[in-house]
Amino acid sequence: MRSDAAARGGVVDVPAPPAPAAPTLTKRASLNALQSLLDYGARLGVGLVVTPIVVEGLGRSLFGVWEMIGRLIGYMSAADGRPTEALRLLIATKQGADDSMEHRRAVGSALVVWLWFLPLVAGVGALLVWLSPIVTKVPASLQTTVRLASVALVLSLLVGGLASIPESVLRGMNLGYKRMGFQAGLNLIGGVLTAGAIYAGLGLVGLAGAQVVVIAVTGLCFWLLVKHYVPSFGVARPAPADVRSLLGMSAWIAIGEVIAKLALASDVIILGMVVSPVVVTTYVLTGYAGRIALGIHLFTVGATMPGLGGVIGRGEFERAAQLRQEIMTLTWLFATAVGGTILLWNRSFLALWVGPENYAGLWVNLLIVVVTAQTALVRSDAYVLDATLQPRLRVGVATAAAVGILGVALALTPSLGMVGVCLGVLAGRFVQTVAYPLLVNSRLRRPARLPLRAIARPLAVMLLTFGGAAYLGERVHARHWLDWAVGVAVTFALQLAVAFAAGLPPEARRGVLGRWRAMVATTRG
Repeated sequence: MRSDAAARGGVVDVPAPPAPAAPTLTKRASLNALQSLLDYGARLGVGLVVTPIVVEGLGRSLFGVWEMIGRLIGYMSAADGRPTEALRLLIATKQGADDSMEHRRAVGSALVVWLWFLPLVAGVGALLVWLSPIVTKVPASLQTTVRLASVALVLSLLVGGLASIPESVLRGMNLGYKRMGFQAGLNLIGGVLTAGAIYAGLGLVGLAGAQVVVIAVTGLCFWLLVKHYVPSFGVARPAPADVRSLLGMSAWIAIGEVIAKLALASDVIILGMVVSPVVVTTYVLTGYAGRIALGIHLFTVGATMPGLGGVIGRGEFERAAQLRQEIMTLTWLFATAVGGTILLWNRSFLALWVGPENYAGLWVNLLIVVVTAQTALVRSDAYVLDATLQPRLRVGVATAAAVGILGVALALTPSLGMVGVCLGVLAGRFVQTVAYPLLVNSRLRRPARLPLRAIARPLAVMLLTFGGAAYLGERVHARHWLDWAVGVAVTFALQLAVAFAAGLPPEARRGVLGRWRAMVATTRG
């Protein structure tokens, strides 16, 4: 039957085709994780190729100095007030806002806060540049070189703070997967510039200068991406209330960042000052595999945070608690399987990669892996706390942890060296291990208690896995890269299967399998 309009020979209105469905939360999280892993894989490949070049080009002592000034200048990253991190969290909770000006005012607020903190950043940077030769204990002939390299690193942080605004908007809108491939290419460019600086004989200053160039290019690429995928992106003059709101959140994030730097970066500084930069090189290279694992965890879990922030922002606390439990279960599985694999094959990896003299020994290797697993679990809950827009909740706990880390490490390092530093980190972070789950449960409207019975089984499986792998790792030696790669792949698969079967109760196993099937289905679809 035709309509009256058609009967009269008029034009019939054809309904517009339905708009394509927006990607689901699981699909966006899966795509974000895939993008992050792709980019991190490129960074990992570049690091594996470039690091031996840098170690050989600088020498073990100067490489330790490079690591020390990198950590030292990293302390000032919080001096800008962390407005871009606050911007990302704010955008994540307001993804569905109809008023595009709301997002633009948020960007304007971030710029205002960044400008307010600029004098502080410059002052802290100048102080750290002046201190850098003293902290690294370099001879007079290298003091100018170390200071110039430090100046370049300060400049890279200044540029990076401004350049990260478009990235924060893209990630806050849960569109981080749109940058797929961009950062991989930028990592390759950074690797070429780093190796070129070494081959050209530019030393520490050349390495730092390469970072400035890469960060500037990265900012430009993200600006182009966000202009294309987020039509509402722009800057609007914020109201005083908008600035105050973002400033308050930024201040707590910045304080937390300072404390995190004290807790995470002080190990290298303490070792270099108390022992020597050469020991720093051994410690850093032995922990390289653990840092790779943490990087993979950081990007993968970080990919879920915009979606989780949206769930919390809508007040769906029961669902948020379920998602948090899935994140913690997957983090435990990852940490157990990867940690056991590192303990079994790290000695062989270092011998093939940079030479056996850079392996720190069984106890340091074991303690680094335990700290890595602990850090992954602590960070997962820290991300959830940030997603609730209440970063101040973790600042007090992190302060106590940092004090514990510094106190124990300073007390034990003179006599125990690298083992003392590891024990300090492990002891201090235990405070966060206990307190963060209690804070998360409170924010998600759940009873604030530790599920000790549920924790006992996974913890026992993890510790038994680590102990056995550490023992065998001192007795297994791969003489060729192919042998090592096959051993790593087989070990990881076996460790993952054992951890899954022995460490998780039936309901947790069903949850992991269900989440895996959902991720595969949404990625394909």
